[in-house]
Amino acid sequence: MNTMRVRFAPSPTGYLHVGNVRTALLNYLFCRQHKGVFLLRIDDTDQERSKPEYEEAIYQDLAWLGISHDETARQSTRFERYQKATDHLKSAGRLYPCYETQEELAFKRKMQLAQGRPPQYARAGLHLTDDQKHAYEQQGRKPHWRFKIADEAIDWHDLVRGPVHFEGAHLSDPVLIREDGQPIYTLASVVDDCEMAVTHIIRGEDHVANTAIQIQLIQALGHDPQKFHFAHMPLISDDKGEGLSKRLGSAGIRTLKEEGLLPMALSNVLARLGTSQPIEAFDSLDPLIKSFSFDLFARSTPKFSFETVQVINAKLLHEAPLDQIKPYLPESMNLDASTWKTLQKNLNSLQDLPAWQQILAGDFSVSFSEEDQIYLKTALDLLPPSNCWSEDPWTQWQNTLKEKTNRKGGKLLKPLRLALTGLDHGPELGKLVKLLGYEKIKKRVDHSISI
Repeated sequence: MNTMRVRFAPSPTGYLHVGNVRTALLNYLFCRQHKGVFLLRIDDTDQERSKPEYEEAIYQDLAWLGISHDETARQSTRFERYQKATDHLKSAGRLYPCYETQEELAFKRKMQLAQGRPPQYARAGLHLTDDQKHAYEQQGRKPHWRFKIADEAIDWHDLVRGPVHFEGAHLSDPVLIREDGQPIYTLASVVDDCEMAVTHIIRGEDHVANTAIQIQLIQALGHDPQKFHFAHMPLISDDKGEGLSKRLGSAGIRTLKEEGLLPMALSNVLARLGTSQPIEAFDSLDPLIKSFSFDLFARSTPKFSFETVQVINAKLLHEAPLDQIKPYLPESMNLDASTWKTLQKNLNSLQDLPAWQQILAGDFSVSFSEEDQIYLKTALDLLPPSNCWSEDPWTQWQNTLKEKTNRKGGKLLKPLRLALTGLDHGPELGKLVKLLGYEKIKKRVDHSISI
């Protein structure tokens, strides 16, 4: 049995966004479940817009997500292969030159739509004489080359959509070669998929019509389209059913990283989005790999909620050991296990950590009423001595305070919390007291009394 091979082919013309990440993740989960090969193919045929910093970011972001690749390829090193395919298609009569400008094509599309017709290329270039072609070239026009779609049925069984049918006569001949001679993604992708033995193509449903064209292109290049399995995933929308906002759509997942999200918070949501499975706070990709199935995905548009990601993120932070979190912290952040254990239940994102560290450092000042100052003075007097802190100083301190002041609940705890942290909410006081230690507590309560 042939090894299952999938590919993720991002273009380094911008940063990865949520839609890209979902495509990469679903390919990865399916591939790892079947012990296949994950190919990362950099689609950098657009030399003008492709940037090294975007390519580097692709590698960094996938590594952050835990999506590892087995092989890599770069399309800009394969122009010879695309030229060979181009020559083959020309000799077979499946590529023909066209000389319309973008403005002329836009006008034709506008006229077709005004007449209630689909915007389909009318094959004017197919009927040009040699003299007409020469005349265009004398004007300085360079041809772009279109693929001639055969007038026949195109069928495949989609792993998500089920049976899919297109009529070749209803498809517009696509441009495969630009005026500058550079191949369009459609051609480069098919050549690579065939030569790199890709078996499964998993992508968004916006590629369905493109798949119909590519099936004919696979045949025209002498390959068997039956060797390919296609899965077209419904595109995601925001929680209102609209397109993703710039922040979530095109701004890139590095924005979410900067907001203190753990990668598994995003992966847990994206992997289960649009399925009947519950979204859970798994701390690794393994359970998602084991449970992945195309049969679980609905055809309807799934709604992506950033609030859900935040909820999952908080759950992960509340349970994770420090060793699991350290890779996502700045190297300059000095955090020990005891501090982490005390603070983690109060974190919604890693962005919250610096503020809590500042609180632990004691950089705050709170004013108290005269009554609370008297209470804090009593609390300071009753603070267990430093030689009694090996066990549970908080329980002893709290019980003595209750007995001596008759305070309880918020009246007992709130002034102490404010004196120790500057906030009226936060970690359990028992953990906080042990973390701060005798000297810091004495200093902070004493400072609160003197304000």
